[in-house]
Amino acid sequence: MKLVTFKTQEGAARAGWLQDGGVVDMQQVSSGALPADMLSFIDKHEEYFQLIEENNWQAAAPTHALADVQLLAPLPNPRSFRDYISFEQHLKNASSKFGHQIAAEWYEMPIFYFTNHQAIYGPGQDVPRPQGETRLDYELEMGCVIGKRGQNIKADEADAHIFGYTIFNDFTARAIQAREMRCNLGPAKGKDFANSIGPYLVTKDEMQPLLNGDGRFNARMTSRINGQTICDGNFNTIHYTFGQMIERASENHVNLYPGDIIGSGTVGWGSLIETNFEAHSALVPGDVIELEIDGLGVLRNQII
Repeated sequence: MKLVTFKTQEGAARAGWLQDGGVVDMQQVSSGALPADMLSFIDKHEEYFQLIEENNWQAAAPTHALADVQLLAPLPNPRSFRDYISFEQHLKNASSKFGHQIAAEWYEMPIFYFTNHQAIYGPGQDVPRPQGETRLDYELEMGCVIGKRGQNIKADEADAHIFGYTIFNDFTARAIQAREMRCNLGPAKGKDFANSIGPYLVTKDEMQPLLNGDGRFNARMTSRINGQTICDGNFNTIHYTFGQMIERASENHVNLYPGDIIGSGTVGWGSLIETNFEAHSALVPGDVIELEIDGLGVLRNQII
């Protein structure tokens, strides 16, 4: 299923799924048996999917035309948001632009930071450029949404804890980032202002046909700015799998919860810093960024 959060013309945010070119309001079609928000659905998704199957609600006619609603971030309120740096090519490219080398430790363990889970933007939403920022960048990533609580999860058992996937644009203020990271405490405000996800949340069963035997998706990942292709990569070039990322995140008795998001990190060449902004100049108001991943649709945002 392609699950969405949407706003009706009356202004209410609702949860549902795409069906026959329209949107099904899950609470409406189920007469209240299903919740009105996505986080509540994820919390008890096994129970709710059983209800959907038993009542054949997945075949229900759309309750809204797609043109009559506004798609929001499919999960507007994740419980937490960890972002990894798992593509070696991106790390090689970006590190050289900051005058760094890849640390030997990167090859020993997946590395992540916590980003702002309350600065969530959805498809079509305008993203403000931070005040004074001169090197605004995008980053092309896949987001993995946790569906089952767990701790000390092994990589080969992690699939049972995954709910689904979405596109993730990790907007980055490179000028701010460059200054603050000299203090050796992570990206902080350079990453604090905007995380865009969408256009929908795809349940993991729909992505299964793209999954290789090694836990990596054979999924093309492309980016465009104002219609110009910037990156044309593939998720199968990732160094660490989501299973390995989940194992690392849940180590030392740390609980992962339904509604947590894990970012894959940026695919190689999936950001402007990697060419020192030669592939395209820094993002400015009016620029439209489109990220596309096989099976996950197109996530579009404009800078203001």
